[in-house]
Amino acid sequence: MKTYVSPVRPLVRRLPSGLVRRKPRSFAEWRALRNWRKLPPWEVEPIGYLLRVAREESGTTQRELAERLGCSQRAIAQAERWESNPTVEFIRRWADACGTSVKIKLAEGGSETRRRQSK
Repeated sequence: MKTYVSPVRPLVRRLPSGLVRRKPRSFAEWRALRNWRKLPPWEVEPIGYLLRVAREESGTTQRELAERLGCSQRAIAQAERWESNPTVEFIRRWADACGTSVKIKLAEGGSETRRRQSK
């Protein structure tokens, strides 16, 4: 019987600057990490997942929300994806339909500041 020994690899001490997640997380994984406050600071919160959280917390199904917004259930499903890019007006209507509010804040200290701090 042969014994397998894994190769010795150096550990990465510090993550490279500009690290971005290329592959989307599943909603379940993202929600768990967010609830545990373990999402990496460089990982942005995808708007589609935030919309889904708002819908689920309101106890509304995709079909019910689609009827309230006057669109198809498929449009709701597409808006809840990691890579979705809904308009601000759509987000506001979504929040109204779910009984929540939206606060959009543009603040100093965006990604450029984060890049400088990580160096």
